[in-house]
Amino acid sequence: MFVNRREVQIQWGDCDPANIVYYPRYFAMFDDSTSTLFEVAGFSKQDLVRKYGLVGIPMVDTRSKFYIPSTYGDWITIETRIESIKRSSFEVKHNVYKGEALAIEGFETRVLVGRDPVNPDKLKSAPFPPEMVAKFTGSEIRS
Repeated sequence: MFVNRREVQIQWGDCDPANIVYYPRYFAMFDDSTSTLFEVAGFSKQDLVRKYGLVGIPMVDTRSKFYIPSTYGDWITIETRIESIKRSSFEVKHNVYKGEALAIEGFETRVLVGRDPVNPDKLKSAPFPPEMVAKFTGSEIRS
């Protein structure tokens, strides 16, 4: 499994008046972490558009489990991996660590999307390119 880890320092603007991270900020961090995962794996946004004809990887479902809060100035580690890949959809998991302790588990379902070849004004799910499947999972597409 391909995994990316990134260190994030909690900023003043991430926190609510109680000085803990306002939960929607984590979802923005997860979105950045998914984009970074693709980039580090060698699939930049430019590649997604030019090479694969995609227009994006929108999120269709998300949820989190919160265990330990973070506050202004804390450093957290976000560990991101793709848990499973289907034809065009995939499951992403984010484990957020505060030191060695698991602070948050984040889950996303996303879909590769391109232009509909029949009607370019519409979007349509696109199949996962085999080289992406191999990079992220080391195996073939599961249905």
